[in-house]
Amino acid sequence: MNRLALYARLVRLDKPIGILLLLWPTLAALWFAAGGAPDWKLVAIFTLGTILMRSAGCAINDYADRDFDKHVKRTAERPLTSGKIAGWEAVAVAAVLALISFALILPLNALTKQLSVAAVLIAASYPYFKRFFAIPQAYLGIAFGFGIPMAFAAVQDSVPPAAWLLLIANIFWAVAYDTEYAMVDRDDDLKIGIRTSAITFGRYDVAAVMLCYAVSFAIILVVGWQYGLRFWFVAGLVAATACALYHYRLIRDRDRMGCFAAFRHNNWLGAMIFAGIALDYALR
Repeated sequence: MNRLALYARLVRLDKPIGILLLLWPTLAALWFAAGGAPDWKLVAIFTLGTILMRSAGCAINDYADRDFDKHVKRTAERPLTSGKIAGWEAVAVAAVLALISFALILPLNALTKQLSVAAVLIAASYPYFKRFFAIPQAYLGIAFGFGIPMAFAAVQDSVPPAAWLLLIANIFWAVAYDTEYAMVDRDDDLKIGIRTSAITFGRYDVAAVMLCYAVSFAIILVVGWQYGLRFWFVAGLVAATACALYHYRLIRDRDRMGCFAAFRHNNWLGAMIFAGIALDYALR
């Protein structure tokens, strides 16, 4: 039981915020693709698959960062970094979770399976982008948002331009919230040589976060309008915009706790956008 508890901590089941940041855009894509009435089997498959793949991603991320995390206050006591579990265990946990996730989509069409392979490769390679890519959060946005084209593929057996637009919107959203997250660890990351958007943006970090929110919301607005969504959809975006403005208050002084609170608050921001989409379809 103690080992299972350590594995649960490894995959961050005690911190579900990451699952929700993946889940909201994936569900939104399912609702768009299915015209507001997705098959509930698909909803279940993508929800469970999101949980499994985020968990696998955490395990492989900790394996890749095991020599860096020991130098960061926030991550020094993670199970792998602190030596409570071995590196091979983290890799095994990630592999098992990824295989279970793939098994979930076996009943779906070939295009969805093909996209799932790309999703796994992107998720597995993300931790290494922090070694050389100036804004790895953009790559994270692709990894966190690949459920979007997969959702369209599962429903329509194709990936229309709207799906890629939503993926781009997710990239900008991920850069916004993960920059807030990176602002917490900026001092530690500078010491150990990790590349993050918070370091790349420098003194323009707050402005960059707010700009990314604006671009993300604008793209989502365009897609929703094209799909005929109106009042409740726009209301959800207005609420999300209010959240983003609240985040500005939290991060403008670059206080560590304020930046971390802003990051965690993105769960509500994503929920508001999805709620607007779901309500608009439901109340037509």
